[in-house]
Amino acid sequence: MPIYEYRCGSCGSENEHLQRLSDAPIAVCPACGSDAYTKLISAAGFQLKGSGWYATDFKNASKPKPDTAVAANSETNSAPAATPATAPTAVKEASPACAAE
Repeated sequence: MPIYEYRCGSCGSENEHLQRLSDAPIAVCPACGSDAYTKLISAAGFQLKGSGWYATDFKNASKPKPDTAVAANSETNSAPAATPATAPTAVKEASPACAAE
């Protein structure tokens, strides 16, 4: 059953009433007895329950966060990798295959 908001035009009293959709609107103010009691238009309040809704299933899902140190290093050190033709000669001399020859 929905909750409806009412306001009295005479005394300014505001109340909420739980009513069925088929019930007639309340016409008399419960505070002062005036006939100036009108139903207000307001946003509906509802809660999504069960599986499959964003609020229950996906809102707080943990997402893998990228490592900021790795991301920062890859952005700042964007030099191309060394190819065998441009590799330092000290590295070639230190390899075990070259030392055995």
